[in-house]
Amino acid sequence: MQDFIKINDNDNVVVALRTIQAGDQVQVSAGEKVAALEEIPQGHKMAIRDIPAGGEVIKYGYRIGNVKEDVRAGAWIHTHNLKTALGDLLEYVYEPVFPLREGGAGISGECAPAAGNTPGREYGAATFMGFPRPDGQVGVRNEIWIIPTVGCVNNVAAAIAKQANDKLASQADTADRGSVGEVIAFPHPYGCSQMGEDQEHTRQILADLVKHPNAGGVLVLGLGCENSNIEVLKPYIGRYDEKRVKFLVSQECQDEVAEAMGLIDELVEYTSSFRREPVSADRLVIGMKCGGSDGLSGITANPLVGRFSDRLIAEGGTTVLTEVPEMFGAETILMNRCANEELFHQTVALINDFKQYFKSHNQTIYENPSPGNKKGGISTLEDKSLGCTQKSGSAPVKGVIQYGERVRNSGLNLLSAPGNDLVAATALAAAGAHIVLFTTGRGTPFASPVPTVKISTNSALAGKKSNWIDYNAGVLVEDKEMEEEAGKLFDYVLEVASGRKVRSEEAGYHDMAIFKQGVTL
Repeated sequence: MQDFIKINDNDNVVVALRTIQAGDQVQVSAGEKVAALEEIPQGHKMAIRDIPAGGEVIKYGYRIGNVKEDVRAGAWIHTHNLKTALGDLLEYVYEPVFPLREGGAGISGECAPAAGNTPGREYGAATFMGFPRPDGQVGVRNEIWIIPTVGCVNNVAAAIAKQANDKLASQADTADRGSVGEVIAFPHPYGCSQMGEDQEHTRQILADLVKHPNAGGVLVLGLGCENSNIEVLKPYIGRYDEKRVKFLVSQECQDEVAEAMGLIDELVEYTSSFRREPVSADRLVIGMKCGGSDGLSGITANPLVGRFSDRLIAEGGTTVLTEVPEMFGAETILMNRCANEELFHQTVALINDFKQYFKSHNQTIYENPSPGNKKGGISTLEDKSLGCTQKSGSAPVKGVIQYGERVRNSGLNLLSAPGNDLVAATALAAAGAHIVLFTTGRGTPFASPVPTVKISTNSALAGKKSNWIDYNAGVLVEDKEMEEEAGKLFDYVLEVASGRKVRSEEAGYHDMAIFKQGVTL
């Protein structure tokens, strides 16, 4: 295992891959060594040049901030001597990078060719075993979802799911259950006492989940007096198959659990008829998210997901990148990869609208990274964002999606959602993602409405939390090559799409969270 990495030739810092002790000599280039002036923790940065006060710190080939004081070569660079260089709303100019140039998958600062342009490789033949739906969609799970319209019936939804799963367990070896997976309730605290756009977003997310193809059947459970009651929600759902979607208003029932169980029986009968069939990988939609990042996130897991994204897009598939506040500082990289000027302007609006959201609530736009990020070696939002956007790979941006909207274009899409893990992952599912790839340097047990693959940035985390982590990208700073691991990750995702459970599914975890933005009555 190497001791450090210099990500880009133009960088004036290196990142420690193991803790570097004071006095250790770091061979930064042929004939050039720098002695560490102090301990440099794993994932943290060490200056390899003298940097005068106010000078730029360069990582990934880009500025990640300015030093607050004179910094000598060999010094630890972190929050104590580095500050963000970002401002508020900015003006942008479209400077497209296409046609793509030869190079790395984003880390080098060059925009590499998408995997489909790699000579000598064939794409378009990859398949997974999915569930084709009558409406033309494809699911990677065949579950029954219970969607509450309001938080008041959350416990009722959970009770119905438990009773239904107990019954399914008793049918495990019978034809009655067929291919039905789990019955899952998705509680949330909203659906009433909301106003305006805030309430609209709740209705849209709930409708998106009702329409999600991973659900072979859906029970929409209402209370009856809520703002987003079933009759109000139906227009957001649009056309639906009455065999697939059932509705129940609790206030209209003598025993809502008993009546719900009757509807669940009908949904089980309908859903059990679906069988897995070979499906082209071009039907896959994969969400990409990171959380609890560390100093290795932008070196291992995030660029690995970027390579995966390029590969899936080469197969004709779709990936979705979100958490807009963690694009701040790296947004021009994405803007200049927009396939046309219209998408560029949509991306500018995506960024500036989110900045305006912060300002409208009198909050600092660049109040990031989190304490866990800082402990792991991330010092500024630019530092975090340049690592975060590695997940986008090198493909052109083909779509920009507003919160609550569903994917319309294949290829790389950008989705408006915050950085919060549960909110962003739910937004990805609502947009149509079959699976979410979630990179992490700190670890988290949470799930989302769809299978959520946890990819660790370092091997220590993968070893310590094997009950959370599905895939270890930490081997990339040990003895594994990026292309080899990208191929393995691609194959693993196809296995998950074909039914292999991820750790959070095995634990029975299923979470959702809606973006709360407005007034509560």
